Amino acid sequence: MSETHYNGIRRSYIPVQPVLKTGQCGVYYRELLPAPELQEFICCYWELCTDTILDEPFTYRVVADGCIDIFFELHTPQENFVMGFCKSYTAFPLGNRFHYVGVRFFPAMFPLLFGIDASLLSNRYESLELVLPATAAFIRDRFHADCSPQDIQQLLDLHFIEVLHKATPDPDPRFFAALDRILRFPGQTNIEKDLDTGLSPRQLRRLFNFYTGDSAKTFSQVVRFQYILRAKPSVQSLRQNKLFFDAGYYDQAHFIKEFRTFYGVTPGQAFGR
Repeated sequence: MSETHYNGIRRSYIPVQPVLKTGQCGVYYRELLPAPELQEFICCYWELCTDTILDEPFTYRVVADGCIDIFFELHTPQENFVMGFCKSYTAFPLGNRFHYVGVRFFPAMFPLLFGIDASLLSNRYESLELVLPATAAFIRDRFHADCSPQDIQQLLDLHFIEVLHKATPDPDPRFFAALDRILRFPGQTNIEKDLDTGLSPRQLRRLFNFYTGDSAKTFSQVVRFQYILRAKPSVQSLRQNKLFFDAGYYDQAHFIKEFRTFYGVTPGQAFGR
């Protein structure tokens, strides 16, 4: 399968989620790289788990990142899910003990590999059995509570390399040129003027909905929000350097409102006062 139209996405865009300090409250988060041939399609495999029974139920906040994730609880792998593009944060109450495993696909890569319209999954999660029954069965049959991180990595590589070798996508180079522009210039892309890659406005809307799950405008907003997260600013540096202006926000109020939609808290709460 050729990567001609979309290779290099990892160099342009690495989505991030809120960082847990190692062992914070007894909860651990780690990311694992997939096999090299999968790295233009899959951002990472991830684990979110406890090392003890927590005193209180834990809630994990997933922020908007433009990606589609497959996830499951390692103790009950028969219950597996896929979560689509979300244009706001999602809070997951996880209980007092858990071990979640996930696969995070780069933007547009889940529909590219599986031929599934991303808009059908937007702003919700669905049973994987209803979307990708073969992948759901693989997770159910091959994973168990005693799997080590290495086991998880090797099993997921095994399955998705097979998926990759069987995939026969027909990517539209005009769409991927528009996607690349948004990823490389977060907050600096004029949707109407800068995405003139040979697609009509109607075609652009249709392809962005199919590949990302939402409009080019909404996707671009998520990308620039992620640009702020990757910069890891302090509240003081945000005030002094006006990073939000560089990212295309027209004033601080606009930045704070959009940040809160995608993260669930204000920049001050996220980055520390």
